[in-house]
Amino acid sequence: MASIEKRGENTYRITVSAGYDVNGNKIRYRKTIELDPNLPPSKAEKELQRQAILFEEEVKRGTYLDGSKLTFAEFIERWLQDYAEVQLAPKTSHRYKSLLDRIIPALGHIKMDKLQPNHLLRFYKNLSEEGIRRDNKYIALPELSDVIKKSGMSKKELAEAAGISPKTLTSILNGNSTIYAEAISKALNVKLNSVFKPKDKPKPLSNTTILHHHRLISSILSCAVQWQVIFSNPAERVKPPKVEQKEAPHYDEEMTAKVLELLENEPIKYRTMITLTIFLGLRRGELCGLEWPDIDFENSLIRVRQASQYIPGEGIFAKDTKNESSYRVISMPSLVVQLLKEYKAWQNKERLKCGDQWYKDWNERLFTQWNGKPIFPDTISNWFKKFREKHNLPELTFHGLRHTNATLLIGQGVDIKTVSKRLGHARTSTTINIYAHALRRPDQEAAEKLDNLFKNNQEKVK
Repeated sequence: MASIEKRGENTYRITVSAGYDVNGNKIRYRKTIELDPNLPPSKAEKELQRQAILFEEEVKRGTYLDGSKLTFAEFIERWLQDYAEVQLAPKTSHRYKSLLDRIIPALGHIKMDKLQPNHLLRFYKNLSEEGIRRDNKYIALPELSDVIKKSGMSKKELAEAAGISPKTLTSILNGNSTIYAEAISKALNVKLNSVFKPKDKPKPLSNTTILHHHRLISSILSCAVQWQVIFSNPAERVKPPKVEQKEAPHYDEEMTAKVLELLENEPIKYRTMITLTIFLGLRRGELCGLEWPDIDFENSLIRVRQASQYIPGEGIFAKDTKNESSYRVISMPSLVVQLLKEYKAWQNKERLKCGDQWYKDWNERLFTQWNGKPIFPDTISNWFKKFREKHNLPELTFHGLRHTNATLLIGQGVDIKTVSKRLGHARTSTTINIYAHALRRPDQEAAEKLDNLFKNNQEKVK
């Protein structure tokens, strides 16, 4: 049975005995809890007894996590197993694991009850130094080809081990820059600088990326508090890196018109993908996840119900939309409807040309590879970058086309609630925060209209 010992004004230590170890020594588990000082004595006693019973049950089941013995890395492993892999979307879980590749080596050895704000501050300072980024671009040295030959691995085997396509590996060997140098070096079990050289001077991580690390650490430690592993979350006592609010990158009306004009001479598949994004503001995964039953030609509607994602080692898969509000039905302008009809006719011809090689398991997808398999989400991003560079267009990521859609709608006087709904935002406040730059223009116009109104009235009086 659990024993209770008062330790401080509102703190108590609960001890549970769990038999003996192989040396005949008693096994004891201890846990300190803090009660709400505002609880009446009778309720405090009941809560104390309840906590003691719960703790004893945890010990018996073998599920008790002792913050004084558990390292941060060990808790993270339990958090991944019991929470992340069960509750989070695969892409989110994959992204978190990428951040943990930095967090665990730096902080994983610290005991949970010893983790302090100063540990986190030092870690964030380290993240701001050069040489931390993994997306720095590298160029292969001539030695890379020799190392591959000596390894005995085929190019296909190496590409698979590095989580890239054989085509990408060939491009790297031909002298093109890459962000996959670390993955390739790891697959070959050699030092990165022995087979690659930096293309440019390495850049430090942005404050936004450091903030993502902070938020993940805070989320994990909040879970530790809920699971009663630690008393409080040290990340809550740390000021996260300040991120400057920037205007969402986008094209204006004139540049958007130029893009649409230039698209007329491009392959219909990519022309359709870019046009849909400009007119409907779809996320990249949502665009790649569209299927023909989602298109209602008769009523000019498009249904957004899933997203297509890719994770190295797992391949392409479909998942539900980001949240409930992301599941939506959007009206399409006639220009988009007509383009989709033309694209469908083109795809049907391509399917006939492909014959038995067409991958029928994904038969309904709008945007596919040559053989009917789902298109890789990165494909459209990479294509748009090349398209932009070919025509000397201002720098903009593919996601910037979604921002362009929202900015243009707001500029045309569409109310923020409608814009938010079309974008699939859970709250209009999200839309307002992202597109504050676009909202300033109608606000300025409103002020000018009032100014003109009363100027005219004053002139009449004079």
